[in-house]
Amino acid sequence: MFNRTSLQAAAALASISLVSGCGVFSDSESTGDQRIVIGTTSSPTTLDPAAAWDNSWELFRNVFQTLVSFPTGSTAPQSDAADCKFTDTASRVFECKLLDGLKFSNGHKLDAEAVRHSIERIRTINHKGGPNGMLGSLGKIETVGDRTIVFRLNKSDATFPFVLATPAMSLVDPAEYPADKLRTDGKLVGSGPYVLDSYAERKTAELTKNATYKGFAARKNGGVTIKYYDDSEAMVAALRKDEIDATYRGLTAEEVVALQEDKPENKGLQIVESTGADIRYLVFNTQDSAAAKPAVRKAIAQLVDRDELVNKVYQGTAEPLYSMVPKGIAAHTTKFFDRYGMPSVPKAKKILKDAGVETPVKMDFWYTTDRYGSSTAAEFTELKRQLEESKLFEVELHGKPWKEFQAGYQAGEYPVFGRGWFPDFPDPDNFVAPFLGKENVLGTPYVSERITGELLPKSRRESDRGTVTDEFVEAQEIMVQDVRLLPLWQGKLYIAAGEDIGGGERALDPQTVMQLWELHRRASW
Repeated sequence: MFNRTSLQAAAALASISLVSGCGVFSDSESTGDQRIVIGTTSSPTTLDPAAAWDNSWELFRNVFQTLVSFPTGSTAPQSDAADCKFTDTASRVFECKLLDGLKFSNGHKLDAEAVRHSIERIRTINHKGGPNGMLGSLGKIETVGDRTIVFRLNKSDATFPFVLATPAMSLVDPAEYPADKLRTDGKLVGSGPYVLDSYAERKTAELTKNATYKGFAARKNGGVTIKYYDDSEAMVAALRKDEIDATYRGLTAEEVVALQEDKPENKGLQIVESTGADIRYLVFNTQDSAAAKPAVRKAIAQLVDRDELVNKVYQGTAEPLYSMVPKGIAAHTTKFFDRYGMPSVPKAKKILKDAGVETPVKMDFWYTTDRYGSSTAAEFTELKRQLEESKLFEVELHGKPWKEFQAGYQAGEYPVFGRGWFPDFPDPDNFVAPFLGKENVLGTPYVSERITGELLPKSRRESDRGTVTDEFVEAQEIMVQDVRLLPLWQGKLYIAAGEDIGGGERALDPQTVMQLWELHRRASW
């Protein structure tokens, strides 16, 4: 998860489509003391930032601070808890000065030592699947007095400020968070816009305003209740019953389309559409005997019909993707289409025959049942249909809730599995680097010396991200040759909300993380 050039493309919120009723009111016409209730199918896997490189960030962004952040509309990291800048010309010394008088919500001082502790414990704990992989360029951290922190990098890395802006780098209280192990008491203490008053795993999170907060967020509500749902059907039903004010993450394509229809059950509802950079893809674990064969991976790449998948399952709420770098991000290509063209059974059959692979190839495909919404099951059913229709594959499907699913793929248990990627910040590096190396976010080692040893280091020396296109075009070509990852589609993000809820058009930051403080109940119509 990393970034550079086309931040606007992923950050821009494209449109608001009101199902019925009135036009949009300005943010000034709001009642800022009222609570908002949000529904989502994306529940945290952990309450400790040192373990999270996933959807837990959506909670973290609202209860923790980072040194720098991405307010809505920003194209580069802006001041959050500190003012920061590179102090050299080689992008190897990054200095931050904390705002004066910062405190954690428990009253403890947020000083330079707390910052050092917060980042160092990520490296010390080195949680599998956690964010330590994002800190590969960090050499050492120095503190100067109570307010100044100096990050000395072991190599040039113009993306380092963007890493610090992710919720993975949330600032935590040394008195509450051990230096060498995760916090496991189910509680959370931060210095962000809200305080977590109570939390019931996979059920609810109650947030109230943090009275000591100092930062950029202008809170437009009196607090937020988050309700976590196991499936989107129950979440949409709750929205229609006015049990929740808005939804985030998890709506199926059918539900988005249905919510836009002019029907009595949609009276008083609206849909906010966000142009996203989120992608879906398959991961091949080469520890598996079948997935280890390049011919098997290439045959699957030759058979998958993305157009049919998107049309049948996602009904216009997504589009086919032929590169791990999506549209709207610098260096996007269509390398998989260039290599494989249209889906072809004869071509796939030849690939397997030439490699001496007996058919049908039996494989197990795994997916999460709740992280990305209920459409995921239908997506994998369609992939199974396409592959088995060729008579070249026999596919058995397995679905698990995200927490169990995550533990399984990190342990290397799944031959083929589906993942989604929501960018930490939209840059081609963020769609390449996290997936490569002996230790990566997928738990399946993928070593490419050309990419990790040459192309990425060269690109990271360039602070002008518009000049690194060639490096990432070549990286994508290598990834197409390897077929360790198979991109499927690029999606859009939708917020469904009551007509009286404002701020939805500003609620998603450039990392597509929900900024709950933007949501409010409009005072009048």
